[in-house]
Amino acid sequence: MTDTPDASARPALPDHLSIDARSPHYVAAVFQHDIGIRFNGKERTDVEEYCVSEGWVKVPAGKTLDRKGRPLLIKIKGKVEAYYVEP
Repeated sequence: MTDTPDASARPALPDHLSIDARSPHYVAAVFQHDIGIRFNGKERTDVEEYCVSEGWVKVPAGKTLDRKGRPLLIKIKGKVEAYYVEP
């Protein structure tokens, strides 16, 4: 018996998702699985937030921090695809 959840147990990926637990776009059930983001045809591993319908991702702007010590994010527009990574 394996403890890996099958594909049917995964929740649908939302249109707008954030990794910040304080955000209203944070969905904890989605983060129990590995998620991949393809932006303009290339894999991105540094995405903090995305919106598929509006076509943007937010990524850290280098090592710059905001006044609360969190990474400063920039919004980049383009084609966004979110998917579950197969184990």
